[in-house]
Amino acid sequence: MTPRHGLARVLSKRGICSRTEAAALVRAGRVRVGGRVILDPEHPTALDRDDIVIEGTVARAAAPLYLMLNKPRGLVTTVRDEQGRDTVYRCLEGATLPDGTSLPWMAPVGRLDKASEGLLLFTNDPAWAAHVASPETGPAKTYHVQVDCVPDADVLASLEQGVDVDGDRLSAARASLLRHGARNAWLEVVLDEGRNRQIRRLLAAHGIGVLRLVRVAIGPVTLGTLPKGGWRMLADGEVDALAGRTS
Repeated sequence: MTPRHGLARVLSKRGICSRTEAAALVRAGRVRVGGRVILDPEHPTALDRDDIVIEGTVARAAAPLYLMLNKPRGLVTTVRDEQGRDTVYRCLEGATLPDGTSLPWMAPVGRLDKASEGLLLFTNDPAWAAHVASPETGPAKTYHVQVDCVPDADVLASLEQGVDVDGDRLSAARASLLRHGARNAWLEVVLDEGRNRQIRRLLAAHGIGVLRLVRVAIGPVTLGTLPKGGWRMLADGEVDALAGRTS
């Protein structure tokens, strides 16, 4: 039997819109399944149904797209914010594809908190996103972190060894000193899993404050020279590499 999901989730999985927006469309009576208006966003629906229609248009899955954004500091990684703060979607407003069509709905892959910046992926391919974001299957993520001291070799080793914080075992796969001045330093920290505010909590457990935190790479895909707030589509080779596919 074909697996069934809530109708709003099916629309979201097809890359048509966010799950929240899909639920609103359903509740407004704008979605038909098999010719019948459905008002329940959780209505059980097969992923492969070909008779889902939104306002007269068949809700076919959008072509899979993948992009990277250089997230500026101060934006939250969400579609809408209840507190009215700017979100990462501000950077994609008015964006178009090479053929001039508007950029379709795309969801962030993972998160960067408001105070963090750097490489953030977006896609309308939920299976690919799940693979990349998974601690078991996803690639390592590399960060450059400015801290308020100059950690010595023992501290760097301790970051890799790990520490228990509020019931979580936090550690870095690798931690190294990039450069330093008299009072602060830049570290390179590599994570092979992604816990909430992991680097900030790990460093705070060692009495170290974070001044800036920039994600510079996810697996082999690097931020490079992409300007702050800028975005670009991923190359096919980058998409495959992040998914663990080899040619």
